[in-house]
Amino acid sequence: MSDVSGRCGWCGTDPLYVAYHDSEWGVPEYDSRALWEKLVLDGFQAGLAWITILRKREGMRDAFDGFDPEIIARYGEADIERLLGDARIIRSRAKITSAIRGAKVWLDMRDGGEDFSAWLWSFVDGQTVQNAPAALTDVPTQTPQSVAMAKALKARGFNFCGPVIVYAFMQATGMVNDHLTGCPRHAEVRAMDGR
Repeated sequence: MSDVSGRCGWCGTDPLYVAYHDSEWGVPEYDSRALWEKLVLDGFQAGLAWITILRKREGMRDAFDGFDPEIIARYGEADIERLLGDARIIRSRAKITSAIRGAKVWLDMRDGGEDFSAWLWSFVDGQTVQNAPAALTDVPTQTPQSVAMAKALKARGFNFCGPVIVYAFMQATGMVNDHLTGCPRHAEVRAMDGR
C-alpha cells in the first residue's frame, strides 16, 4: 500500500497496520455479529499492542469457529484446553472464558429480542461522533459514552470491556471518527456516516 501523506501516525509503517488504518479502522459497522467479534478481539488486546491482534486475527477467527456465537456459547473445557494449546491465538484462560461468556450474553440478548448493534449504537444516538483531532494528543482515551457503554456491558456480563478498551472499540467500529483532520481517511469516514 502506498504511503499517504498525513495518515494518522499511530499505524506506523507496518503494511498490516497501514492496511487496517486505510480500509477498516473507523468504518461504521452495524452487523451485530461483526461488532461482537470486534469487542472480543479488543478484549483479547487488553495489555497488548493492537498489531499483535491483527497478526493473530485470522488464526483466532479459525480457532474460534469464525466467531460464531452459537458455536462458541457451547464451548466446554475441552474447547478451552484446545484453545490454550493453539499458538495462533492469545492464550489466556481468562480471555477465552470471557469470549465464551460473551457469546452466551450475545445470544441471550438476541433471543430476548434485543439487537446488539442497535443497543451499542444507542450510546452515540445511532450516529458516528464526528471528532476533529488535529494531533494524536487531541484524541481521548475514554469519553462519557465509553464509560457508560463499559458499565452497561459489564452489567450484562461482558468482561475485558473497561472504558479505555470500549473507546478503542468505538473508534475501530466507526462509532467515533478519530482520524486526524489531516488524514485523508478523516473526510472519507465522515462521508460514510449515512444513518
